[in-house]
Amino acid sequence: MLSMTKTVALFLMCLVTVGLASSTAFAQTPPATAPPPAATAPPPAAAPKPATLGLAVYPGSGQDATQQAKDEGECYQWAQQQTGIDPTAAPAPVQAAEAPKGGAVKGAARGAAKGAVVGEVVDNRTIGDEGHLDAGEGATAGAAAGAVRGRRAQKKAGKQAEAQAQQTAQAQNAAAKDTFKNAWGACLAGRGYSVK
Repeated sequence: MLSMTKTVALFLMCLVTVGLASSTAFAQTPPATAPPPAATAPPPAAAPKPATLGLAVYPGSGQDATQQAKDEGECYQWAQQQTGIDPTAAPAPVQAAEAPKGGAVKGAARGAAKGAVVGEVVDNRTIGDEGHLDAGEGATAGAAAGAVRGRRAQKKAGKQAEAQAQQTAQAQNAAAKDTFKNAWGACLAGRGYSVK
């Protein structure tokens, strides 16, 4: 059984360790940034060539280069209106999924509890203090080890969430470009061009 002094000391050590771990975790959290102010829309740029999106366009009805450039531009604008996609726009910034927080604090609390139990069991089985851990010392050691494990697990989860968010964004960007490419190609095919 723990003496009252050891119990209070154990409680205070756990409280200080958890407080330090939570302040460290809070200090590592990046501050929220305000979104940039909305900029005015730039003037419409000339339509890119279909080859930039992987389309090969051949004039099937004898259209000359001037007529083909005009049709490509009009079909580009039509495809933008129909799909709401601008393939020349930079992809949206990746929004990482919310990573779990408080790993160090939770790890420290679990480690402190386990360390206290181990320290108490070891201390009760020995006669006198021969350098063995008591419950308070075990809790302190366990809290430190648990905080480290918790931080590592939290960082790993954050990296996994970021990688998943990037993969999702890339897949969405590719699908949007394919949708736009299909609309642009359909318009050009309707004007007598062979599109591959």
